[in-house]
Amino acid sequence: MESNILLESGTNELEVLEFMVGTQSFGINIAKVIEIMNYQPMVPVPDSHPAFEGVFTPRDKVISVINLHTILHKESPDPEHDLLIICHFNGKDVGFHVSSVKGIQRISWEDIEKPPAMAGDGTHNIATGIAKFKDRIVLILDFEKIVSDMDPSAAFDTSGVVPTDGDKSSKHIVIAEDSPFLKTLIVNTLHNAGYQNVVHFDNGKDAWDYVSAHKELGGNILNEISCVISDIEMPKMDGHHLTKQIKDDPVLKSIPVYLFSSLINDQMRIKGESVGADGQFSKPQIGQLIQYLNEHI
Repeated sequence: MESNILLESGTNELEVLEFMVGTQSFGINIAKVIEIMNYQPMVPVPDSHPAFEGVFTPRDKVISVINLHTILHKESPDPEHDLLIICHFNGKDVGFHVSSVKGIQRISWEDIEKPPAMAGDGTHNIATGIAKFKDRIVLILDFEKIVSDMDPSAAFDTSGVVPTDGDKSSKHIVIAEDSPFLKTLIVNTLHNAGYQNVVHFDNGKDAWDYVSAHKELGGNILNEISCVISDIEMPKMDGHHLTKQIKDDPVLKSIPVYLFSSLINDQMRIKGESVGADGQFSKPQIGQLIQYLNEHI
C-alpha cells in the first residue's frame, strides 16, 4: 500500500486509515499498514491470549492475527464480511481483525489530541490520540501496547543496557513519546543506564516549546540539552516536524536528535534524514539506542 505522505518531509501531517470495530470508528497511521484483505480462517495456537486468533500464511509468510473485537469488547455486525488489516511495525508483521474499512483520511497532527484521562469507555488505556474530523472523532489506537500486552517480550529489547563508567548526571535528555506505556519504559531504561536528568513530554509541540525556551539562556546550547529522543507519531507535532524545527534553528541545530520509533524502515529512514535526524532507531531495540548514547553524548 503506497502513500504519498511518506515522501514528504516535516509537513506535520499523516494519513489515517479509518476502520470499524463493531459500530465504532478507530484509526491507524497508514504508514503501519501493508495491505487489507478479506478475513480467512486461522490456525489456532493452544493456551494463547483470548484475543489472539491464531496464524495464517498468505504468500508463505506466517502472520499472527489479533481480534480487535475481543480487545475492544465489540461485536461485528456482519462477520462474513470482516477484514484483516496487515501491519508492519517493531520489525514484525501483525494482522488485526476488524469489521470494515471506511477509507483514508489526511489530517494534521495539530488536529489530534490526547484522550481525556476519564474517557470511561474502557478503551482510553489503548488509545494514543483522538483525531478530530469535521463531522466526527476517531480514536487512534496504541497498537504497540496492544501487541506488547499480549507478548511482553515485544515491548523492548533491553539486552546490553547496563550502567557504564562516568558521571552522566550532567547529561540532560529530552524525551518526546505519546504512549504512557512506552514513555515509562524509555525513562526507566535510561535511569537504569545511569541517565538521571531526563524530562519527558507526550507530544512534539510541548517538547519543542521546552527546547526552544533554552535559547534564551545563552551560552553553549549543548550544556543545557544533551540530546532529544523522539517518537515519530505524536499529537500536536510529530517527530519529523519536531526534528525539522530544531535543525532549522541556528541556535538549536547542534542538539542531536534521535528518532526512536516502531515505524523506522527504508522509506521513513529517508524522511528522517531529510529533516536532519542525527540517528534513527527502531523499537524495540532500545539497547542499541543506549549504546549509541554512551558513545556519542
